[in-house]
Amino acid sequence: MELLHSKILGEGEPLIILHGFLGMSDNWKTLGNQYAENGFQAHLVDQRNHGKSFHSPDFDYELLSSDLVGYMDHHQIESALILGHSMGGKTAMQLATSHPEKVKKLIVADIAPKFYPPHHQYIVDALAQLDFNKISSRKEADEELSRHLTDFGIRQFLLKNLYWIETGRLGFRFNFDVLKNRMEEIGDNIGPTSLFNGPTLFVRGDRSEYIQPSDYPEIKKHFPKASIETVDNAGHWLHAENPKQFFEKTLRFMNS
Repeated sequence: MELLHSKILGEGEPLIILHGFLGMSDNWKTLGNQYAENGFQAHLVDQRNHGKSFHSPDFDYELLSSDLVGYMDHHQIESALILGHSMGGKTAMQLATSHPEKVKKLIVADIAPKFYPPHHQYIVDALAQLDFNKISSRKEADEELSRHLTDFGIRQFLLKNLYWIETGRLGFRFNFDVLKNRMEEIGDNIGPTSLFNGPTLFVRGDRSEYIQPSDYPEIKKHFPKASIETVDNAGHWLHAENPKQFFEKTLRFMNS
């Protein structure tokens, strides 16, 4: 089994942090350092086909969960606090319900245990317009993306994945060819009878549509001990839009 790439910050109780779709461990560096300063060993993990982790044609939440089990076994982590955002939250839910002994506490950021229809197509279509045979700088990549994506924040999030494959040639760290064809799997739900009885926190952004009050019964069905908190002035990227409140709410739960 191939090992996931990670950045490990601090010493103490292990906390594994999982990024979202087209994200990477770097997205969590600032918060990871804050958790590390508060007595946790933060493992910022790149999931398969993302960041510096291995590329694979196979991609679903059972595999992403198995990758984590292998990662924890390699690092001799019996159980950990698991924090996942969006796609990473789905991985975290899958791990908690499939391998509850591995999860001491579960934190799910702005995603519910339900199926989400593919809704990133506009981003995938924009990325598909980038021709790295012609683009030779980040500035040129941003200019091309800006023709299709007006949101500066989304463009900066995507462009963090750019790196020099070789001298003069840029590319993406994520496995675009596989991920663009796996939109259905990214929206997948956990199993209808999946259950995790451990301490759980769902955190939602007050401006996000990903977790609605109508989802609360389904959350409680799969995660009976779940509490649900709302971060103010935040959308789906709640940890980036209001990091102070996100940190306070998650840290309080982790220390409870």
